[in-house]
Amino acid sequence: MMLPISAVSAVLFLSLMSVSSSAPLDCSHLLRPLHQLDPHLLEGRRAMVAGSLSYLPLMEPLARRDSAAAIFSNSTTEGTLTFSRSLHLNGTCHYSSYNISLEGRSFAFDSSRVTATFTHTSCRDCILLSFDVESGKRQHFYLFSRRRQLEQEEMEEFRAQVECLNMPPPAVMDPTKELCPAEETRRPSAQTDTKKD
Repeated sequence: MMLPISAVSAVLFLSLMSVSSSAPLDCSHLLRPLHQLDPHLLEGRRAMVAGSLSYLPLMEPLARRDSAAAIFSNSTTEGTLTFSRSLHLNGTCHYSSYNISLEGRSFAFDSSRVTATFTHTSCRDCILLSFDVESGKRQHFYLFSRRRQLEQEEMEEFRAQVECLNMPPPAVMDPTKELCPAEETRRPSAQTDTKKD
């Protein structure tokens, strides 16, 4: 029995629609923890390329930053590193520096309620950090790179990761804005200034 042309067209249209519809995100693949971490590969400065926060009132201040950067460096204490951050906002540079203890794929700030986990990214020179603030009350998700601007595919991957976390679309830093100069001589703080996250 032959189907009428209109029926054949309808079947063909429906099959094409099912093929062309976007596949659901594979969040288990996108949000893999980074299992092997070489502390020596962390060292140096990386600019923040983009970030998202689970706490919506902080998204607007994040987007207003001119630039931000993170530096990992050796600490004088064995088994710890120094994690320094800078942010450029309204023509002023703000700095903070902390001693951190590496524990596998995570690190904790000394004397604070913040832990950070390294997440896998296909970006070759990036560090993707998920900050757990106050035992999960807030989550901060930041992508840092040695480059100021990433390839489109790398940014699409990050946006998909943010979507998997049910967080707002990321704020993307302007790569033309200058980074703050490195501040090498600051003494590490004991507390984390989470307001500037």
